[in-house]
Amino acid sequence: MNKHLDTIKIDAILFDLDGTLLDTAEDFIHVLNAMLAEDKRPAVSSLAIRLNVSNGAKAMVALAYGLAESSHNLDIYRNRFLDDYATHIADQQRHSMPSLYEGIPELLTAIEAHHLPWGIVTNKPRKLAEPLLEQLKLSQRSSVLVCPDDVRHSKPDPEALWLACDQLNCKASHCIYIGDHKRDIDAGCSAGMTTIAALYGFISDTDSPESWNADYNAEQPIDIIAWLDSNAWQLQAR
Repeated sequence: MNKHLDTIKIDAILFDLDGTLLDTAEDFIHVLNAMLAEDKRPAVSSLAIRLNVSNGAKAMVALAYGLAESSHNLDIYRNRFLDDYATHIADQQRHSMPSLYEGIPELLTAIEAHHLPWGIVTNKPRKLAEPLLEQLKLSQRSSVLVCPDDVRHSKPDPEALWLACDQLNCKASHCIYIGDHKRDIDAGCSAGMTTIAALYGFISDTDSPESWNADYNAEQPIDIIAWLDSNAWQLQAR
C-alpha cells in the first residue's frame, strides 16, 4: 500500500466462516464418510473432502457419490447430509470438533485491542453456524453474524456484506472482508470492501487465488496482523 495515498480508518473486519475463521473439515469428513458407510460405498479421502468444503454441501456430496451437479438425486443426498451434519455438530463431546486456525486467536485479540468490531458473513445456514460459534465461545465476541437466512441473495452477491455493515453502522469502504473462496473476494469487491484471500483455507487444486484480485493474499492468519501493522491499521481510500 502506498503510504502517500489518502488513508481511512478501519470500521470493522469481517470473516467468512468455514476455511477462514474455523477449520471445520473434520465434521464434514466424519459425516460424509458415515453416510457412505451406511450406503455400503467406499470412503472418500480426508484430503479430497477438505479441498471441496468451500464449494459447499452439494459439491461434497457430488464428489462422494459420483453425481453430476445436475443430477436429480443430488438434492436428496444433500438434504440428508445436512440433516446428519446438524445432528452431529449438536454433540459437544464429538472428536471432530472444529478449531480456530493457528494465528486466528492472535488476530482476533489484535483486532479487539484496536477496539474494532469483527464479525462473520457466511453462506452456512444460521442453524449450523450458531452452534459452532457457541461451542468455541465466539458468539459473545463476534459483533455480527450474517447467514443466507438473512438475505435474498447469498455470496458472491454483496447483499450479506452490506447487511453486516448496516448492523454494525459502518461503511463498506471502511471494512475488510477475509475469505478463502473466489465468491468471498468477488462479494467483498462488489461491496466496495478491502479484501484478503485466506490462502490457508479450503482451497482446491483447481483454484487460482492469484487471479481473484484480492487486495492482499495471506498465507497464514498471522500474516494479516503483519499486513495491518505495516499499514498502521488503516486502509487506502478508494
